[in-house]
Amino acid sequence: MFYFVRHGQTDYSERGTKVFQGFGVNLAPLSAVGVRQIEETAKDERLRGASLILSSPYTRAVQTAAILSKALQADIVIETDLHEWKADKTYRWPGEEAAEAAHQEYQACGGRYPDGEERPWETAAEARERVLAVLRRYASYGDVVIACHGMMIEATTQGHHPENGEIVPFELD
Repeated sequence: MFYFVRHGQTDYSERGTKVFQGFGVNLAPLSAVGVRQIEETAKDERLRGASLILSSPYTRAVQTAAILSKALQADIVIETDLHEWKADKTYRWPGEEAAEAAHQEYQACGGRYPDGEERPWETAAEARERVLAVLRRYASYGDVVIACHGMMIEATTQGHHPENGEIVPFELD
């Protein structure tokens, strides 16, 4: 069984300063509230006995994984394909305004391109397949916790957008 855990609340107070500009915003840590959210999540009995914690490479997810690792006594493996949804499939940062516009269009289109059209952003199906390719490699590990992101969880599970610290169980077909 896989258990997706959406990262805790992020501290974006330095957004637009230092290294926290453009794609660097993904270096932002959890807020104090976010740390407490994950400390509470770590107490959930469903996570006990996890053999491994997989994590997105983004700071908010890695910090989430670290808190879970300490509580669960499970090792962490960073998987670069567990990153959040891509506003630009070329992995170039399109800028804040363009990224927000891509996100709005993604939401308006239900994560799918309009018929016969192509967009620069990652579809829900593409995000799902990217994540499933990672999970398949860990299918024999027993219970695995995944510290990651809301849009990624939503696309993979084809469910709702989870709250910070929320656990979403998932089984491979």
